[in-house]
Formats: sequence, C-alpha cells, structure tokens
Amino acid sequence: MQPVATPVLVIGAGPAGLATTASLLEHGIRPEVIERGEAVGQSWRGHYRRLHLHTVKEHSGLPRRGFPAHYPRYVAREQVVDYLADYASHFRIEPRFGEEAVAITRVDGRWRTACRSGLQVLSQAVVLATGANNRPHEPAYPGQSQYGGRVIHSRSYAEPSPYGGQRVLVVGMGNTGAEIALDLAQAGTDVTLAVRSPVNMVLRDVLGRPTQVTAMLLARLPRPIAFAIAGKFRDWTIGDLRPYGLRTPRASPLQQLMEEGRTPVIDVGTLRLIRQRRIAVRPGLESFTADGVRFTDGRSEAFDSVILATGYRPDVHKLLAGVHVPLDERELPRDVIGTGALAGLYFVGFDLRQPGGLLRSIGQQAREVAAAIAAAPLA
Repeated sequence: MQPVATPVLVIGAGPAGLATTASLLEHGIRPEVIERGEAVGQSWRGHYRRLHLHTVKEHSGLPRRGFPAHYPRYVAREQVVDYLADYASHFRIEPRFGEEAVAITRVDGRWRTACRSGLQVLSQAVVLATGANNRPHEPAYPGQSQYGGRVIHSRSYAEPSPYGGQRVLVVGMGNTGAEIALDLAQAGTDVTLAVRSPVNMVLRDVLGRPTQVTAMLLARLPRPIAFAIAGKFRDWTIGDLRPYGLRTPRASPLQQLMEEGRTPVIDVGTLRLIRQRRIAVRPGLESFTADGVRFTDGRSEAFDSVILATGYRPDVHKLLAGVHVPLDERELPRDVIGTGALAGLYFVGFDLRQPGGLLRSIGQQAREVAAAIAAAPLA
C-alpha cells in the first residue's frame, strides 16, 4: 500500500480532533484526519444514555461554532453527538474512518504513522487527539475467574433495564461510577458503590451558579487562597460524609484538579440517594468470590453483576514506542507542543487540570496548536 503524504495528520475525530482541524482550516491548512471508529465523536456515541455534560454549554463549545442557542445549559449526550456531526459537516471535515493508528515513528525528518489496516501516513506534523480516555482500564482481581455473575467495564453500560431485580456493585466513584449508581438506583435496582479512596465531591450548581464557573473565578486567585476557599466551600455545601462510608481528602477539589488532574465528583443526585441509604457504600473491592466479592474490610457480599467504573488509559506511550514523551503520573503528556526530538508532535485533549472543563481546554489547545503549526515550515 502506497503511503499517504500530507503536511499535517490529525489522529482522532472526537472533540479534540475536530476542534484542531477547524482551527487549522482557519489558517488555510487542511489536514488529513484518521479515526478508528465509524463516525465522528465515536466515544460519545457509546456513552451511557443519561449522560449530560457537567460543564455549561457557554464554556464547552468548540472553536468557531458553539452549541446551538436552544440547547439546555447542560447538554445531553445525544445532543453532543448531533453537535459534533454538525460541526464536522459545517467545516467539511471528512476523516478516514476505520483507521486505527498503532505506531508513530520518525523517518527521514518526517513522522510516519502506521495504522492497523496497513495504511501509512507520512507528515511533517502529527496532532495526537485520541484523548485521556482512549482505552478502558480493567484491573484483574483475585478470584474473578471463579465469579459466577457478570462483570463489565462501565464503557459497556448503557441503561438500567438489564439489571432489574439484581444486586449490582459499581466499583469506583468517579463521575461515571457515581452517575451509573444513580441511574440504577432511580430505576429501583439494589446498588452498592465500592469506594477505595477518599472522594472530593461538589454540587453541580450552588444557588443557581455552576460550580464550574466558580472554579474558573477561584483559579484567578493565588493558589493557596483559591485552594483554601474551595475547601471551605466544599465543607459548607457537602458536609461530613463519614457516616455514609465516604472519606474526604485533605486537599480541596480545586487543588486536586489543578495539581493532580483529578476531577471531583460533580454531584447530580447520587449524594442524596446515599444519604437516604438507597445507594449503599462499601470500601474497596479486594477479591471476587463465587457469588460476589470480598471488600477490603473483610466483609463478603453477593452480587449478580459488577460494573467496573475503573477509568481509562491514554496509551500514548504505546503509540509512540521508542520515542521519549514526557508523561505525568497518569501517563498523560505534560506538553501540548513537542520540542527538540518531539518537534512536529502535538497533543490536544490530554490536560485534565483546567478548572473550566476538558472541552474548554480542548478549544484553547486547538487554537494554540493550529497557530504553532501555521508558524512552522511545512513541506
């Protein structure tokens, strides 16, 4: 198969890839775009059905074309899918679908991207826009092969009807785990959350103001002051959760976000059901048994299904095997624009530390990367 040559290759046709492509078009550069799925926004198409953005639409639209005015403040999953499809159509972005990049290497001053199909793309610049949630993380637990129930990753969860009449354990209380537990409980399912670590929680709105907007304002202050205020605000709005089996970190939600890239649980109703004991809370999962699990406190309970809300991995290091990319403790690229041996590599959609939300960060990075590429010599 003859290699495809292009000045710029964008890998991924989700929000990051689309935003970067639209920003490049503004500079007169039309990149080649590849996408492993069969449509733009493939990941959004597969998310659980009740999902809404936790950030307001005014700060979540992509460059040059925001969300429609008639959309609600917190946009629903299917509306995000429609928006991304319209965005691609408006800017005439036509990715090569079904092309999964598996290796990026440096060859004769250019980057060669090899795809699983056999396609190879040679380019001066590569924008990696595959995102922080590229591959589901499914830890293997002792005894799991002997468990008689069903185990799935949260990526495969759609809605609660298949779990009617069951006892369900959701492992992990990030935003996905918390909302899946809420979805199940509201449908009448007997649901338990396994929570290993302390959890920072914030309300999505306080007195009509989105917490996202409050965080953006606090981030303008010196960090020690901003972190302290955020901690007091959490304590005032959330309170002491120890009676319900949840521990709160010493660090405030804003501090964990900006220093560790850990997004707080943005509560849309889970906390109320925990307080009402409609969602049970247990410590971390230690091992599986034949009919359930054993928790880290030694307690064993029976469950019909287990949903692993255990997050994702970016897999940047696998794609760039042999190329040293500075990564943080969560395996996310530390830089947006590569320099030195990484010149010509760009990373959009991996910064989880911004208080305005990932989509807002993507928009900012897309413009920054497009400007940098436009200023660089392209063959």
